Amino acid sequence: MTNNDILRRIRYTLDLGDDRMIAIFSLADLQASRAQISDWLKKDDDPAFQALSDRRLAIFLNGLIIDRRGPNDRPVPEPESRLNNNTIFNKLKIAFDLKADAVLEIMELAEFHLGKHELSAFFRKPAHKNYRDCKDQVLRKFLQGLQIKYREDADSAPVFEWKKPGSENN
Repeated sequence: MTNNDILRRIRYTLDLGDDRMIAIFSLADLQASRAQISDWLKKDDDPAFQALSDRRLAIFLNGLIIDRRGPNDRPVPEPESRLNNNTIFNKLKIAFDLKADAVLEIMELAEFHLGKHELSAFFRKPAHKNYRDCKDQVLRKFLQGLQIKYREDADSAPVFEWKKPGSENN
């Protein structure tokens, strides 16, 4: 999945307008303009499309955590310069204040079955012997489950299908 896909899905799931997106970015100390956000949300084949960097997605996810869970006494975390699906999954889990059972329920909503041990492997440190890389399919299903759970009109909502950039099926 691309960072832009993830941003689009979160925006759609939470029904975030431009002003709210700008506010979320600013909670993590990035002053994003409406034009930047618009370019990040465009389809990949649009001439005005701009790729969202890992650092900027990390800033957005940090801001989403602050927005959904409230500010605390600690400083805003330094955004990662490189993201992987495990980090994105973990930040979303934190933002939505989800425990393992709730994550598993969300995955079930998207008709994806995981065990607790499989799930916990995604949140371990990479050096841990039971660490497992979170594949695109797992993150995609989690985002789909979030959409079903949190989007008010989820029954009529489109299900986003990911297509490999540059493939003929775009």
